[in-house]
Amino acid sequence: MSGLPTDVPHRRTGVRVEVPGPLDLGGQGRETARAVRFLRECAGLGLRVTWRAVGRPAYDLSALRHLPPPDELPGSGAELSAWRDGYGFGTLYHRRGPGFVTVMDRREPGTAARLTLDHPDLLAAFDRLHDPTPLDLLDPTGREAVGLLAAERLALVSEGWAVSLPPRIRRWPVPCTAI
Repeated sequence: MSGLPTDVPHRRTGVRVEVPGPLDLGGQGRETARAVRFLRECAGLGLRVTWRAVGRPAYDLSALRHLPPPDELPGSGAELSAWRDGYGFGTLYHRRGPGFVTVMDRREPGTAARLTLDHPDLLAAFDRLHDPTPLDLLDPTGREAVGLLAAERLALVSEGWAVSLPPRIRRWPVPCTAI
């Protein structure tokens, strides 16, 4: 068992993961949310991923710079270079406590933000978005909470689907203060 979502075909060997087909980042709802979840889980496990992207996203790609960058990205080479330059293990992650989640966000160079989610509605939405979720299945309070998470770039909302962005790091580097 690889510990990764099975809806994205992949081959795992040790700390390397190869995705044979392209992952859709073009904002096509469910497929984009699945791709982001897969990459988020790989990041949380500290895996090296070989993959390529298809589709031109309408959203800001810098929100995904905490995820392993693709080998190929449609569009300008500058976006791919920025992703590769901005990528670093642990630039965005969450830790869970009793009744709260703390998120560390260092995706923007020279900044660090620590956010604590302790409101029950935000926690419920954050937990629900662990798996790709259609927005029309959420009640108005859930949709509002997802909107707040998206505004803080903690969730990606695309074509009526949403997924959380911060991975839960399961394998810390030694020393863990390197993050």
